[in-house]
Amino acid sequence: MYRWAKQEVPDNGKALPLDVCFTLRRGTDVTLVTWGAMVKETLAVADRLAKEGVSAEVIDVATIKPLDIDTILESVEKTGRCVIVHEAPRTCGVGADISAQIAEKGLLFLKAPVQRVTGFDTIVPYARMEKLYFQPQE
Repeated sequence: MYRWAKQEVPDNGKALPLDVCFTLRRGTDVTLVTWGAMVKETLAVADRLAKEGVSAEVIDVATIKPLDIDTILESVEKTGRCVIVHEAPRTCGVGADISAQIAEKGLLFLKAPVQRVTGFDTIVPYARMEKLYFQPQE
C-alpha cells in the first residue's frame, strides 16, 4: 500500500530561487538527480548507500524550467555516474530530457550510462484507479 508522507515545511519568510538546483547531500561516487515526491526517498537511498560505502551526491532539481543543468553537470563531472529518480513515466518526461542533456553536454564525464528509476511507463490513471497504480508489484 502506498502511503503519502507528511512533514512540516519551514517558512522563514525567504523566497527560494527558482532557477537553481539544490545539492542536498555531497558525494563522490554517484549523482542522484531527483525532485518532488522522490526527494525524501532518494535521500533515504543515499543513507543506505553510505552504509555500503557508496558516497552519493543528491541533487534536487526544484524547478524544471529553467533547468539548472550546470549544477547537474558539475556533479556528474565529479562523480562520473548519474541516476535520475522520478515518479513520472519513463518515456517523454523530464528525466529523459535531463538524461539527453547530460549525454549532449557531459558525455565525456560519464564512466557509465545514465540510469533512470521511474514510475510505470504508462499514463497515470484517473483518481479512482490511482491506488492500483501505486500498489507495489509482486
